[in-house]
Amino acid sequence: MTDVLWLLVFAQMMMGGFDTLYHHEGTQRLAWRPGQAAELRLHGVRNLAYALLFMALGWTTPQGLWAWALIVLVAGEMVITLWDFVEEDRSRLLPATERVIHTLLTLNYGAILALLIPALWKQAGQPTALPPAWHGLMSWFCLIAAVGVILSGLRDLAAAARCKRIAPADAAPLAEALADAAHVASHADMRHVLVTGGTGFVGSRLVEALAGAGHAVTVLTRAKDKAAPLALHGRVRIIDTLDAIADDEPIDAVVNLAGEAISDSPWTRAKRIRIIRSRLAVTHALVRLIARLERKPEVLVSGSAIGIYGLRGDECLQERDEGTACFSSRVCVSWERAAKRARAHGTRVVLLRTGLVLDNSGGMLARMLTPFEFGLGGRFGHGRQWMSWIHRDDLVRMIVHCLARTDMQGPVNGTAPEPVTNAGLTAAIGQALHRPALIPVPAAPLRRLLGGFAEELLLSGQRVLPGVAMDHGFRFLYPEIDSAMAVITGNRAKAQANGQGMQLAPAPLQPGGA
Repeated sequence: MTDVLWLLVFAQMMMGGFDTLYHHEGTQRLAWRPGQAAELRLHGVRNLAYALLFMALGWTTPQGLWAWALIVLVAGEMVITLWDFVEEDRSRLLPATERVIHTLLTLNYGAILALLIPALWKQAGQPTALPPAWHGLMSWFCLIAAVGVILSGLRDLAAAARCKRIAPADAAPLAEALADAAHVASHADMRHVLVTGGTGFVGSRLVEALAGAGHAVTVLTRAKDKAAPLALHGRVRIIDTLDAIADDEPIDAVVNLAGEAISDSPWTRAKRIRIIRSRLAVTHALVRLIARLERKPEVLVSGSAIGIYGLRGDECLQERDEGTACFSSRVCVSWERAAKRARAHGTRVVLLRTGLVLDNSGGMLARMLTPFEFGLGGRFGHGRQWMSWIHRDDLVRMIVHCLARTDMQGPVNGTAPEPVTNAGLTAAIGQALHRPALIPVPAAPLRRLLGGFAEELLLSGQRVLPGVAMDHGFRFLYPEIDSAMAVITGNRAKAQANGQGMQLAPAPLQPGGA
């Protein structure tokens, strides 16, 4: 092994470690993506092969059959890597940084093979033996790398086995209430629903549910690449401007979920402007659309958030309560005011005030699962702040419930009936993952790094109850945090043992529903 070869091997270790930690575990969260089971298995097997390769090169001098075995191992690893490339292109869209790293890894590995294979070929002609070797610091690097890829490989294989358990259930039953309402109203099962934000965390699941239940869905989005999977449902049309909707097109309902993500980065001045403008621009455009349509939509369900109530400590809040001044509240007040203008055109308006939406596929919880899985999770600050949450499927069902019930209008809290403190939420995550949740995140550095974002979303909270939804017959699949987390983390047996996660019969519907 020459110095140049060792340098290339070290570079491969560093780039591979970065790719695993930053992309696979960080930005792409492969271990929590059900569709990546095949890729995870390939990664797991390849990592275990790397462990053998690192130990053999770092601590031995393979000769004879041992050298041949190493050549076969390298050939097998190349086949797995090519297979992995095909699987990645088939199953997901790689970010630019991951493509660059993969290119560098491939080029570097080619250089390694150009130097390594001739050396192994020469050693293969010697008598079979596996004498120990010492390469100084590189032997220790090989040992550390071998341990790392063994742990990573075992994790990938375990995550691949978990994929089936965390895969979302069929979405169509989530929209049953709308089909029943449509049948009562007009003896027809299909409705046409316009959805903005239909490629987002909540919107994509809503579109999947509506299309799966047989309804026609039009999705407004500028990210057509993200919308491509939605079009596979057959009843989904993708548009990038509301001008594509003709004046005489029949639209029965509108769901407005569009807007700049509020919890993905600190609230700089530019970020705050984007948060407000993105919501108001789409909402004003929808009101203009409703005004020009010959047949007005029966209902507009427009997004809002429980941030409208401000920072209220331990108070139990319902829809009738007023808010206190803060950035989140100002955003929601402006957003709701814009949506209310649709009432002037005879459209019923529901203002859906959403809490913390929980699922393993997105939102704040998705970013928390990996550190908690590694035992690095814990409460934010003192942990006594309230977190009003809702499972994503229950939020989708609530949106459909609002579409179906003609007697629902005005503010509706999109939260579960049993809010928890931050300490209670983090304890539930740790329990579901069978990990301790003992490493707190101090409030001071959060405030210093994230400013208002940390204060309003992480360190303060609202204790919000879904009074209007429950008064109008909505029943939750996941009213308790422990059962919701059990389903989210793949422990469906525990959730069913607690009596949660089962489909409930829809509440009685009023004739004339949307």
